Amino acid sequence: MINFIGTYDCKADTKGRVMIPVALKNQMSPILNQSFVIKRSVFQPCLELYPMEEWNLLMEKMNKKNRFKKKNNDFIRRFSAGVKVIEIDGTGRMLIPKNLVEIANISKEVVLSSAINIIEIWDKDSYEKVLEETAEDFAELAEEVMGDDGDDESYVS
Repeated sequence: MINFIGTYDCKADTKGRVMIPVALKNQMSPILNQSFVIKRSVFQPCLELYPMEEWNLLMEKMNKKNRFKKKNNDFIRRFSAGVKVIEIDGTGRMLIPKNLVEIANISKEVVLSSAINIIEIWDKDSYEKVLEETAEDFAELAEEVMGDDGDDESYVS
């Protein structure tokens, strides 16, 4: 499993090509020759870039859902709407499909943000707005999500 680290500012050209910053490209080096899956996020106005191995693990989990339950079928259809397989070329560029550029409202300024095993792709203004909106609630969210998971290990000093 890969764990990405960092947030990177970059630019998209008029065709939706984004040059992956060197620091992120170095983290991706073991998987750069593989395909990636790009899709819209479920919760935020951004895109998600999955290494193919991570995507396949997620698809295994989703494939266990009972397709004779309408809500499962509806979820799978919506989740996979607009999903595309992309490559990162030899110069470290990825081409974001036009329909996904529009969905995420990506203009020239782009943020690539690590989210453990995937990369979120944001329009810079949208990213900063979401960070600002969630700043006040982050301490409460951190306590709720990480504070009492029944594990005695401490991750924060």
